[in-house]
Amino acid sequence: PGKSECPGSDSHIVNSGTFPCSGRRMKALVITSMEDTLNSIRPEAETFIGLQRAGVTMEVMTQAGTPYVDRMAAAGIEVIDFAPRKKFDRHAVRRIREHLAAGGHDVLHLFNNRAIANGVRAARGLAVKVITYRGQTGNIRRFDPTCWLTHLNPRVDRIICVANAVRDDLRQHVRRPDHVVTVYKGHDLGWYRDEPADLEALGVPRGVFVVCSVANYRPRKGIEVLIDSARHLPRGAPVHFVLVGGDMDAPAVEERLADHPLRENFHRLGFRDDACAIVAASDVSVLASTKREGLPKTVIESMVYEVPAVVSDTGGSGELVVDGDCGFVVPPGEPVALAKAIQYLWEHPAERRAMGRKARARIDTDFNIRDTIDGTLAVYREVTGKAD
Repeated sequence: PGKSECPGSDSHIVNSGTFPCSGRRMKALVITSMEDTLNSIRPEAETFIGLQRAGVTMEVMTQAGTPYVDRMAAAGIEVIDFAPRKKFDRHAVRRIREHLAAGGHDVLHLFNNRAIANGVRAARGLAVKVITYRGQTGNIRRFDPTCWLTHLNPRVDRIICVANAVRDDLRQHVRRPDHVVTVYKGHDLGWYRDEPADLEALGVPRGVFVVCSVANYRPRKGIEVLIDSARHLPRGAPVHFVLVGGDMDAPAVEERLADHPLRENFHRLGFRDDACAIVAASDVSVLASTKREGLPKTVIESMVYEVPAVVSDTGGSGELVVDGDCGFVVPPGEPVALAKAIQYLWEHPAERRAMGRKARARIDTDFNIRDTIDGTLAVYREVTGKAD
């Protein structure tokens, strides 16, 4: 809460989500999907809860029975059991438009392409301000007509990006670069309480140096780069690699490991519900993506557990990790550089532990949920023209 002077009235205290002088709470409708628990859902839900507590009347259209719905409802958020199933859905457009027309919303905040494509159509001719969320670099081109159905649609008033790299990439393609802003998706250290896993029970020998990588297999995730980096480690180095994520038995991975001298040092665990516990038990985490990253949740998780990360300089990874301070940032697609970073951390245990402590502190200081709530509220107030 803060004080606001209104012409013609006494000084009074207004909630930060209340329009000055009007006495009316700002009202926002969020449309998102919370079915995929692999995505960073908790920061989104906690942001909505924080905005509700800050004085914004929040409504969230999403699937019932999904994570955090009960927590949002307990915070006073109206949860509407609905989410568009496809980009072109007349039923979804009609339902969203009817809800907006009846609700007097100030903000329509859209979090995925299906929500955006239907939401911008539903908002035509209405006074509501449309804000979209962008979570990764790439795949937006000014001359691609499909992109004008989502983020490039003229009906979009602001685009909130998860990292500066995403913002800068998107600004090259939009008509109004100043309408593209960054609000980091923050976390809270208290969310992470996993005890380190027993890696020996998972087949990892006791006493070895453990490099963990958490990512569902995709060519752009750089798993092949990580595998190749092991060829550049000193012969006999007691380094083992734990790969957590779906499709780690993909043909490309099998081929890369087929004649690898350290094949037995690679432990492909597949998808795991206890990925955080595995990361917490590791010495280093690696995300060797070659392109199209946002603000990787797996890197944030490792930093929270005081496990320094080695990341490729793509997307927002290099914004999370301060090179040489709380981890290392290497050029994408370069296994030699990746191997050197891993070797350094293996050979310098005291410095590695110090980097881990700095990594945890960095998340708390620069990537916390408090700033996410404040930053999102600031965008809401700026786009509606209702700032104090």
